[in-house]
Amino acid sequence: MNPPDINLLEGVTLLLLAGALLLGFLRLARGPAAPDRLVAADTLSVIATAGLALLAWLLDSALYLDVALVYGVLSFVGVVALARAVEGERT
Repeated sequence: MNPPDINLLEGVTLLLLAGALLLGFLRLARGPAAPDRLVAADTLSVIATAGLALLAWLLDSALYLDVALVYGVLSFVGVVALARAVEGERT
């Protein structure tokens, strides 16, 4: 399978996603409190979902869109569960 041809706009999009991932991991590692880390984890899951959607478009495969949808739903449920646990620790 040949790698897809990437034009300038797609390359810029990939670079922006990579930068957002880097900043998200930085906030996840250095976040001063648990809620900050939770927001960083949620942000990283949204960025990963966007990356999967971009991958689906670049490879012209609908399978990756299904994976992105399932990943987005599971990450939402996980973040809600973690938020309830963090909120339980505060009270």
